Amino acid sequence: MSRGTGPDEAGRTRPPRLADVAERAGVSLATASRALRGREGVSPGLARHVRSVAEEMGYVANPHASTLAGGVTRVAGLIVYEIGDLYFSEIASGALRVAAGHGWTVQICHTAREPHAELAQIRLLRAHRVGAIVMAGSGYVDRADEESAHRELLDYQGSGGRVAVIGRHHLRCDAVLPDNRAAGVTLAEHLLALGHRRLAIAAGPAHLTTIHDRLAGIRQALAARGVPPDAVPVVPGAFTREGGRESTEHILREHPGTTAIIALNDAMATGVLSILRERDVPVPRRMSVAGFDDIQVAQDLAPALTTVALPMADMGAAALEMVLRPRSARPRRKSTGHRLMVRNSTAPPAG
Repeated sequence: MSRGTGPDEAGRTRPPRLADVAERAGVSLATASRALRGREGVSPGLARHVRSVAEEMGYVANPHASTLAGGVTRVAGLIVYEIGDLYFSEIASGALRVAAGHGWTVQICHTAREPHAELAQIRLLRAHRVGAIVMAGSGYVDRADEESAHRELLDYQGSGGRVAVIGRHHLRCDAVLPDNRAAGVTLAEHLLALGHRRLAIAAGPAHLTTIHDRLAGIRQALAARGVPPDAVPVVPGAFTREGGRESTEHILREHPGTTAIIALNDAMATGVLSILRERDVPVPRRMSVAGFDDIQVAQDLAPALTTVALPMADMGAAALEMVLRPRSARPRRKSTGHRLMVRNSTAPPAG
């Protein structure tokens, strides 16, 4: 079918309007608007039909007109700690895929894991009249650290906004829950089964729930194998490659008998491998290394990194789907699975 809908006064083919989409789809103007904006009151099947017609006709929404008509834009705010971190870029890719399929766009904001920056970004997104907000990243162990953001998001939801989070938060909203504790158990059990008992952990900031949950899983596995969890050093650092380097330097200096290092994300694990390479510590013959997340480069490192895979793109997609679906009476919870990816960076301890 032709993407135009007829000539304008100058004889040119004008682009299709929302009214044209509604007419061809056989629905009211209001129903077409709700379907294309992901609003309540339209069945999933009808919404898919309207979106299919709109795509076939080449309909492109006018965001300014949408704002005037509905008070918000078809823009979702995605709040991440750092888009350069492959964990968050993969989450963003999933969110962007879903948004495009629903005729939405995504505005990405950074917080650098600072509660005050998180609050500022939420307020900025509200000022831009976004239709939904997704917070991708860990919550804080201390509820007080996110209390201001919680109040802001509650007010936003009260005014009709939709919110979802990725990670364990104290917020009352839809949530995608990464399998962090169970993944910690799985990863520690792998190293323990290889025979390692002198482990050390390169951890991120202790105030993040992601760190708390991954550590809890590791400690659970240690205790089950008779290894005192308190005997395993935990060296906190930035949740980055540089943080992994600094933690590894500390471990080599203060705990020279260590035979395996668990980094609590793959970015830190790249730093661990970097320092071990510089110090001529062979991996895995002298030191095993494992991480979390399975970012895309994990299998391309030298050696390839043993890690626990989380479905990051799917997590971003699921969170975006949540905020585009009709509101539920109770906050929805979606847990992710995890999968151990055994590669060349782990082996039984030497000797």
